[in-house]
Amino acid sequence: MFSDIVVGTDGSDSAQTAVDLAMSLARQGDATVHVVHAVRSAPAETAVAKAGASVVYYGDSVAHGAVAAAADSVLTEAASHGGDLKVELYAAGAPPAEAIIEVAERVGADLIVVGSKGMQGVRRVIGSVPNSVAHGAPCHVLVAKTV
Repeated sequence: MFSDIVVGTDGSDSAQTAVDLAMSLARQGDATVHVVHAVRSAPAETAVAKAGASVVYYGDSVAHGAVAAAADSVLTEAASHGGDLKVELYAAGAPPAEAIIEVAERVGADLIVVGSKGMQGVRRVIGSVPNSVAHGAPCHVLVAKTV
């Protein structure tokens, strides 16, 4: 079915709904889940970092301190729902939609799962992560009903 599924999280309950859906789909086809968290305070040139058991950061502003600890916590919590799935964690110094698309391109993803938060009201008009991902994705996009 799918071999590489990318999903973003900000640590919220609605984002975890999308992560759980991505993991459920991954179990059906023995896929790898790539969980992405955007580190908003990092500079734009900070590279996306891939990690196995822990999160690795590139760039001085995300290499230490509260930003790294918070990102590590968000990613570790999201990954804890994976059980025996292959889960890779990414912290990116980029806006959320850009980070998700960049990881999808790097890993050759065949599916991106995003939550529906921001698909209604003013955020829909001024731009939302699901909308931006859907328009820029290099692969299929599934919008999970999270709100």
